[in-house]
Amino acid sequence: MAKIFNVNGACRPEAHYMVNIRSRLEAVKIMVDNGDYFTINRARQFGKTTTLNALADYLKSDYIVISLDFQTMDALSFANVEKFVSALAGEILDAVDVFPEEIEEGFLTFSEETARVNSLNAFFRVIKSWCGMSDKKIVLIIDEVDTATNNQVFIDFLAQLRAYYLKRPRVPAFWSVILAGVYDIRYIRQKLRPDEEHKTNSPWNIAADFNVDMSFSVSDIAGMLKDYESDWHTDMDIQEMAGLIYDYTSGYPYLVSRLCKLMDETIAGSDDFPDKPDAWTGQGLLEAVKLLENETNALFLSLKGKLVDYPKLRNVLYALLFTGRPVPFTAMNDAIEIAAMFGFIRNEKGMAVIYNRIFETVLYNWFMSDEYETSGIYDAALREKNQFVTGGHLNVRRILERFVESFDDLYGDQDETFLEDAGRRYFMLFLKPIINGEGHCYVEAETRNREQTDLVIDYHGEQFVIECKIWRGNAYNERGEAQLAEYLDHFHLKKGYMLSFNFNKKKTIGLKELILGDRVLIEAVV
Repeated sequence: MAKIFNVNGACRPEAHYMVNIRSRLEAVKIMVDNGDYFTINRARQFGKTTTLNALADYLKSDYIVISLDFQTMDALSFANVEKFVSALAGEILDAVDVFPEEIEEGFLTFSEETARVNSLNAFFRVIKSWCGMSDKKIVLIIDEVDTATNNQVFIDFLAQLRAYYLKRPRVPAFWSVILAGVYDIRYIRQKLRPDEEHKTNSPWNIAADFNVDMSFSVSDIAGMLKDYESDWHTDMDIQEMAGLIYDYTSGYPYLVSRLCKLMDETIAGSDDFPDKPDAWTGQGLLEAVKLLENETNALFLSLKGKLVDYPKLRNVLYALLFTGRPVPFTAMNDAIEIAAMFGFIRNEKGMAVIYNRIFETVLYNWFMSDEYETSGIYDAALREKNQFVTGGHLNVRRILERFVESFDDLYGDQDETFLEDAGRRYFMLFLKPIINGEGHCYVEAETRNREQTDLVIDYHGEQFVIECKIWRGNAYNERGEAQLAEYLDHFHLKKGYMLSFNFNKKKTIGLKELILGDRVLIEAVV
């Protein structure tokens, strides 16, 4: 059976096209060899389970590996100590093939749910005996550990692990413990009684820092595509395609695999892309991006749920997307910590940035969706959308012209604060019904700041760059024109566009055309 790109559950190299994660396994093994206890905290669908499964196989020649998944333990398993010890003993019996006889008997006794013997102290005495008599050191791996983080019995379990870790020079214990999940259990928010507020505990402050990069690099993606190409011979430019996929995903594992799966199974064979070589092109990727951004998949639903659950998260993301306010990546800030933990943002040279272009577009659409029915600027574009496309080509000059007129009619009497915070958002609202379903728009993160944002529009294979900026006088404007000219060179374009929000009461709104060497700049002033 041919391999596929997998986006459901853990990946297996014999069945799925995969990134080669050996270097990551080697890095994690160094921590295990050092006897570290640590957590692997990454966002949903970031490859944690795939990595842990591969790690268990990678370690088994040198260690006894107990690899567990707390998702297989139901809520009753955490109801009290007796049930927890019974369930945990049963999971260990299933996970390990060979035990010393007396150790196996001990776990079998626990699994009978006999309250008289089922205590954490008794359980850890069996673990201590096993670790003391074993020829190999024993490593414990628990996936989806945050399933249990709201339970006192689990807190007590962590405390016991911590106590035995601290006594390791004198008492046999697990050599290394690896706990994986989305939430960082070093900072557990728990609610033990109905009358208590959520509070922070640190029963896991022995954990070593885990700094292994689990995102995919361009070379990682290229290696996976090389494996695919050896099977299907599409003649794609592997390095270029890997770079394009990375540009949209920033290496987020699920998004990488999902785009590849869409190109392989949905785009290929469609009317516009009859076979695989047609699909594995830049235009085929753009089609896959459009499909992905409009999906209701588990990852996007999870992100949406977090926005509803954490109002502070919504505020920081709104600031990043629309206002241009720089947001420092401050780990001690709750909103930043939450946004990073759930995968919304990443640390880029000390500043918080949206993790990738796809998340950015999905978030833009979500934030603006409430305004589609009530926004005058959206309605203006919707009524006139047919005039902005001629012969399949997007007329960006006409878009800017009509936006200036519509914006002035609707919001011309607003103050500077309104323009600065809402101007760019309204242009994106205006653009939405024009390119929806046919094109794609994203913001270049490197240019997003308080005074400047570069929008890139992909429409039927053509690219257009529009610099949205706050007008700060002629000298600043001239610098912006020079920067846009350099940016056009990056995209190999001869024509660029600038949308300037001007606070000068004597301004002249409208369009003008500038010649910059061999390039043409069309500037619209609001």
